[in-house]
Amino acid sequence: MPDELERTTIRTVAWRLLPLVFLLYLLSLIDRVNLGFAALQMNKDLGLTPYTYSLGVAAFFFGYIPCEIPSNLILERIGARRWIGRIAITWGLAASAMALVSGERSFLLVRFLLGVAEAGLFPGMLLYLTYWFPSAYRARVNAALVLAIPASGAIGAPIATSLLELNGLLGLAGWQWMFLLEGLPTVVLGFVVLRLLTDRPANAAWLPDENRAWLQSMLEQERASVEAVHSQLSVLRGLTDPRVLLLCCTYFAFGTISYSMGYFLPLIEGWGMSNFAVGWVVAVPSVVGIAAMLTGSYFADRIDDKRPGLSVLMLVCAVGWAGMGFYATTAWALFAVALVEIGIGIARPMFWTVPPVFLSRAAMAGAIALISCFANFGGIVGPVMIGWLKTTTNSFSGGLYYVAGCALIASVAILLLRTVPRMAKLGAPAR
Repeated sequence: MPDELERTTIRTVAWRLLPLVFLLYLLSLIDRVNLGFAALQMNKDLGLTPYTYSLGVAAFFFGYIPCEIPSNLILERIGARRWIGRIAITWGLAASAMALVSGERSFLLVRFLLGVAEAGLFPGMLLYLTYWFPSAYRARVNAALVLAIPASGAIGAPIATSLLELNGLLGLAGWQWMFLLEGLPTVVLGFVVLRLLTDRPANAAWLPDENRAWLQSMLEQERASVEAVHSQLSVLRGLTDPRVLLLCCTYFAFGTISYSMGYFLPLIEGWGMSNFAVGWVVAVPSVVGIAAMLTGSYFADRIDDKRPGLSVLMLVCAVGWAGMGFYATTAWALFAVALVEIGIGIARPMFWTVPPVFLSRAAMAGAIALISCFANFGGIVGPVMIGWLKTTTNSFSGGLYYVAGCALIASVAILLLRTVPRMAKLGAPAR
């Protein structure tokens, strides 16, 4: 059982950092995937076909992916406060600029620039949390970050469709109001980050000396233990380590699931609802995902070997996506969506406890960014496949079955981690 010093330290750090971390990621997701709700009006206004729209989805990642690893390496060098503050300000400006697009070319360009501006935020925040929290707390702490994913559906969906109702106000379309009013708050938050975020425990003047000393000592002991077992990996070796590459392949499915859900769920036809009602109905499975994530991450920190659990959770996602394909034209699809939200909600924070188990400090920044990149590859391939299959078959079902297949492959790939040499018990705290 943790003693009083440990409890007090972790509680103080959590209340100081996690609300800001959560809000940053929440706004980034809202600014990134509100495109799915804008499409309810925007595609017709701009004359975008389903395939062109899917290219716009992919354009974000063409800007994001090449900048992600360099972004995390810069964060490691100059500190999280300045770099994450810069990311927030520039991505907020790019998100607001979506209100200015007037056709296919400007649509693709601004989506590309949004990806460049936001590159590195998520892996940067994951890396940042390893600076502050020992391994025994990381599933719960990671949950506080990735909780923003289902929350962006529960909160962002009703807000987005409500803003669409401003259509025609002051001569602007509803989707233009949505991009403006959801992008500009991010710029303000960027300046808040520059003021409030603390780079490392050593710089935490708000933490009492005794608590700060305990935290620094605990984190240094854990890192020394990891490097004693697995050796210190350089940045290059971390990027090519077979364990990292297998996790990259697994996380491809996570990105395929999340981005396909965010960009295309609002467009699934046949529910017989208004745009406004769709936003509120889509929020319901997200609330289920939030409850599952909070509950699951609490128990996940008490499990040493997370592989079987992760495999089962990805299998649940596969069943959910297959159900969405089968019931795509009825409201019964929402039950399948809830299965996906439960599976991915619990699995994501568990997954991110794995890399710190075997990565040295030198390798962490690049490897986490590389793994995260593969989610973004999934964000390119998944939506493009769904858009292409919708255009060619006039149905969303084929694309939804494709995502189910990705989840099934990931379920198997997670179990293959046991064949990778020198693999420690996943999630086991360093002693």
